[in-house]
Amino acid sequence: MKHLIRTAAALALATAALPALAATNSPVGKWKTIDDKTHEVKSIVEITESNGALEGKVLQVLKSDKGPHPTCDECSGDRKGKPIEGMVIMWGLKPDGDEWSGGQILDPAKGKIYKVTLKLEDGGKKLDVHGYIGFSLIGRSQEWVRAD
Repeated sequence: MKHLIRTAAALALATAALPALAATNSPVGKWKTIDDKTHEVKSIVEITESNGALEGKVLQVLKSDKGPHPTCDECSGDRKGKPIEGMVIMWGLKPDGDEWSGGQILDPAKGKIYKVTLKLEDGGKKLDVHGYIGFSLIGRSQEWVRAD
C-alpha cells in the first residue's frame, strides 16, 4: 500500500511538472520584450498557438515614448490610432526545425511590418526575435525573456 501511495505521489508530481517542461520547448507563453538599444523592458507580449500557427498580442505596455496606453499612430489600415495594448503584433509563425518562421511582426513605434523568425535560447528562458526585410541575414534582433 505504501508503495502504491508513493508511486501515485511521484506520478502526480511528474504530471504537474509537464506544463513547465513543455513550455520551454515552445514560444507559447508570456514574454518581456527587451529594447535592443536601451535594454529596458518595454512590454509584455503573450504568444499563443492556434491552428498550428503562433501569434503574439501585447498585453501591457510598460515603457513608451508616448506615455501610458499608447496608440499605433504610425500604423496604417485597421490598426491606425488603435491602442497598442491588446493588439496582435505577430502572426503566422510555423515550426521550421528549431525555429518558427514564415510569419510577420509589426513594430508599433514605426508602423512597419517585417518578416520574423523566432528561436528559443537558454533552455527556453529567452527568445531571439529576428525581424527583417528581404533576407534574414539583414535585419534586427531583440531578446525577449520569459515572464511566466
